[in-house]
Amino acid sequence: MKKIFKIIGIVLLIFIAILIAIPFVLESKIDTIVQNYADENLNAELSFDDISLSLISSFPKAEVSVENLKIKTRAPFEDETLATAKSLSFEMSIGQLFQGTEEPLVVNEIIADEMLLTLKTNNNGTVNYDIVKEKENINEVTDSGTSSFSFDIENYEINNSAFTYINEESNTNLYATEINHSGKGIFSGELSELDTETEARISMSIDSTEYLSNNIIKLEALIDLDLEQEKYTFKDNKGFINQLPLEFQGYVQMVEEGQQIDISFKNPESSFKDFLAVIPKEYAKNIENVTTTGNFTVNGIIKGLVSEETIPTLDINMRSDNASFKYPNLPKSVKNININASVKNTTGNVDDTFVDVNQLDFKIDQDVFKSEAHIKNLTGNMLVNANLDGVLNLANITKAYPIELENELSGILKGQLNTAFDMNAIETNAYQRIKNNGSVSISDFIFSSEDIVNPIQINKADLTFKPGTVSLNNFDALTGKSDFSATGTINNLLGFLLSDKKLQGNFNVKSNTFAISDFMVEDETASATSNKTTSNKESLKIPDFLDCTIVANANTVIYDNLNLKNVKGQLLIKDQNANLKNMTTDLFNGKLGISGNVSTKEAKPSFDMQLAMQQFDISQSFKDLEMLKFLAPIAKVLQGKLNSTIDLSGVLDENFSPDLATITGNALAEVLTDKVNAGNSPILSGLGSKLDFINFDELDLKAIKTKLSFENGEVSVKPFTINYKDIPIEVSGSHSFSNTMNYSAVLKVPAKYLGGDVNRLIGKINDAEVNKITIPVTANIGGTFSSPQIKTDLTSGVSNLTKQLIEIQKQKLLNQGSNKIEDLLGGILGGNSNNTKTDSTTKKTDSIKANTNDKIKEGVKDVLGGILGGKKKSKDKKAQDSTKN
Repeated sequence: MKKIFKIIGIVLLIFIAILIAIPFVLESKIDTIVQNYADENLNAELSFDDISLSLISSFPKAEVSVENLKIKTRAPFEDETLATAKSLSFEMSIGQLFQGTEEPLVVNEIIADEMLLTLKTNNNGTVNYDIVKEKENINEVTDSGTSSFSFDIENYEINNSAFTYINEESNTNLYATEINHSGKGIFSGELSELDTETEARISMSIDSTEYLSNNIIKLEALIDLDLEQEKYTFKDNKGFINQLPLEFQGYVQMVEEGQQIDISFKNPESSFKDFLAVIPKEYAKNIENVTTTGNFTVNGIIKGLVSEETIPTLDINMRSDNASFKYPNLPKSVKNININASVKNTTGNVDDTFVDVNQLDFKIDQDVFKSEAHIKNLTGNMLVNANLDGVLNLANITKAYPIELENELSGILKGQLNTAFDMNAIETNAYQRIKNNGSVSISDFIFSSEDIVNPIQINKADLTFKPGTVSLNNFDALTGKSDFSATGTINNLLGFLLSDKKLQGNFNVKSNTFAISDFMVEDETASATSNKTTSNKESLKIPDFLDCTIVANANTVIYDNLNLKNVKGQLLIKDQNANLKNMTTDLFNGKLGISGNVSTKEAKPSFDMQLAMQQFDISQSFKDLEMLKFLAPIAKVLQGKLNSTIDLSGVLDENFSPDLATITGNALAEVLTDKVNAGNSPILSGLGSKLDFINFDELDLKAIKTKLSFENGEVSVKPFTINYKDIPIEVSGSHSFSNTMNYSAVLKVPAKYLGGDVNRLIGKINDAEVNKITIPVTANIGGTFSSPQIKTDLTSGVSNLTKQLIEIQKQKLLNQGSNKIEDLLGGILGGNSNNTKTDSTTKKTDSIKANTNDKIKEGVKDVLGGILGGKKKSKDKKAQDSTKN
């Protein structure tokens, strides 16, 4: 017995060894078969990472696995992928591995995992899946086709896969994802039966009209296969669209022109719960526990030829009578639901498909809503005729139906409206073909959106619909601290609602209080439940859907720390750009005019403005208006009025205030004042200490006009002149927004202001023209406005003046003898100690410092030394002449 078991064991080991060894011997054969088949028969590039053969796990059959299979198409679909599969496995009997290459390889099972298939037809009608090479002899094709593979499939599976069909000619797109499909049957005979199960998500659109959107499709189908006639007959079949069960029967047959279809379907039950099952699951939620009354039926027939020119005829109907539903966790129910709708096509021409919603009525509490709609020419210039009539409390929607909204709805909607239009009229703004009649109103409605900071409470809004236009009769709303009302006309409301058209219209807007912050930036102190959705650092974008003109009139507009009164003007909004025209407001006890543009199209908002200021209170405006502080910081010490025009452009920050580092422009200013508070200005105080003959509180500033320009944070002031008594002062220079200065003030100072010594010298000259002599004194001002650095050339100026005066006197004294010179010396240098005579000049208080006196005396000595030296030289010359004689 032991010997027998030993023999059996040895045989088993040999058999296992053979099973292990065979794959290594045969894998190259399979690889060659697959690659040869592709090269001989496919007009495409086939590639794979690996082909493996297993005999043990699938015994008594063999399993061939292909990893990462890929098929790439050629012209005219170069470098496009037709199909990929993460893995593709074939199961066959072991005996098939030992056949010759001329004998067919019979496959019993195919399993594909994560397969992606893309079928495409371009605008020329060329398809990407026509990859089989053409043969000159049809029999050769048949022989070649059977020389490598034959299918006798008992089971096949497609797991977690996707399918895409794109037809650019008909503008048809079909997407199937999350596909799981399996089938069992025998394919070897001409007549066979296939038992299949399918589950997928389907999206389909034809000519930009979406018919299915990620809908769940399930199908359990028993199909008779007539391979000779290429006819597939559905026997016992049950499918699901979302959660709606459908039973169907009929057939699909391949014909030369396309596919012949004859299928009918209906829902097996008639409960209204079936209607809720049509709604996508994520919106319908759990319908198992929903209480319903009334019926719902859906049935249809699809019959005809699917070809490039035709579609099957359609007769699909939905109906419900006096139904209701209530979700168990919601307080409200929807009652008196009546539905009568159909989709029909009687010609097979796709343009002749039409939808009739003859009745769609329901009631929530006491609110009754009725509607009907008729839509024709679905794939062409769609024609719509609809009627709406009813009342709807928006707050009851979420109380009766489990729809999740980002913000809670509230308000009462009332409407009685008939509309008839074609989509081409909407797209081309052909208002004469848009027939609207009726009215719609809404009250106590709260609207929230990511595009606005605060929820908008619409107290009341009334619209009247007329052919071509919609009249906004009344609009009364609140948001934050702001209130506003509006009237006007809307040109293309349907274009805005039904397509991507802009909202066009003209509006008159009034407000008692309008706070810019309510529309610009998130309030950082807002509570978490305030429905505010804009981040703290984001500024409001001008909505890109607006294309309108607004005439505004507001009693108070709050902008930052400014209260603008009596704001009036026109606002043109288009392409995220606001153009302000003739905007005026009362500000700083004067009036401000504004024209220009604000654009939020780019990442950072920009502006280009022209400002006109009339009779502005200087001290108040330069205190509260940030921009004026930087343009002319010194002006805050002035008291009076300001007229100015400013042209400027730049970037706005997140608070919609000018980013001063980016602004450029120029300004013309006129100051109307006669009061200066020099003590509040470090600059004027510093100049006063350097030039003590000027009292800066007494500057004459009447009708000062100056021009300045600014760019890259630098302000340049063109020369302008102010006066102190008979001293003109010319000021020019520049400063930066960081407060650093580079200014000069040039004073033309009459000699009489330069001290007693200069005045005595003028008196000695005794010439009227000399009294008109002035010297330029330059004060260079650097540092900052709060800590200025001031330098003057006063000392050198006085010294030069003294030399000039003495030079003039020298010319007069040369012919008048030494007595005049001694008088001059006595008067200027104080040489006569016994002379007690004083005149009005010597009695004046000397306002020039001691070092200035020294300079004058030095100048006098130099000049007199020249004079005396000249006389001495003359005497010496006479002595020398007498000696020679």
